[in-house]
Amino acid sequence: MNKKYFYILWFISFFGFSQTEELQYLKGKVVCDIEDLKSISITNKRSQSIVNPEANGNFSMFVKIGDELLFDGMTIKTKQITLSEDDLKKKLFTITLSPKVIPLENVEIKIYKDINAVSLGILEKPAKKYTPAERKLRTAGEFHWYYPLLIPLGGMPLDGLLNSISGRTAMLKKELLIERNELTIQSIKNQFVEEYFVNSLFIPKENVEAFLFYVADNSELRLALSEKNKIKTEFILSKLATEYLKLLEEKQ
Repeated sequence: MNKKYFYILWFISFFGFSQTEELQYLKGKVVCDIEDLKSISITNKRSQSIVNPEANGNFSMFVKIGDELLFDGMTIKTKQITLSEDDLKKKLFTITLSPKVIPLENVEIKIYKDINAVSLGILEKPAKKYTPAERKLRTAGEFHWYYPLLIPLGGMPLDGLLNSISGRTAMLKKELLIERNELTIQSIKNQFVEEYFVNSLFIPKENVEAFLFYVADNSELRLALSEKNKIKTEFILSKLATEYLKLLEEKQ
């Protein structure tokens, strides 16, 4: 064979292979007539990475052309699709799933409050419940210094590396911090009315919201709120109010 044609064919095949192997960020949406879309698992069979849609069905993950995605769950019919080049060109890849219909007769529901994964010995302690921001961060993965050492063993989590390089992990950490602060503020508002901060803590009415943001990331306060210890919570708020009022005086 002529060397010139050989190199041309080699270049074409190499270029085509490179295009196929390129990782791309897929934004997708699951459409299904079920209440809990977050219970659906989306598995990339090549990378073995798993994500769950958000409540509105949106999901995202790193993929390649030809990857097989498996959509599975207790309430849906399992579906598997192979991603094409056209799929990855779409701004939003949409997949429609069918709910699983299970006909039942004479259903009797009994609730056993004392029977759970811990009492059955499946778990040593209750499983941690993740907030939406915590789930996103957990799914994205995080890059650690020792991951490159795992490359020869095929054990390096690629999603964590790519997310760290792209800055997505840092963005998700910020989202998690904002979410925790908002939950803390809401928990305080559920227990205390505005008059408490004005009349008992002597916070100016126009500064109440700013004071809540000031205390939202206090770990000691969060612990007291989680324990539902109102006396301890009031004590910590009083201490933080004193600090906050001093800051206001210094600014004047």
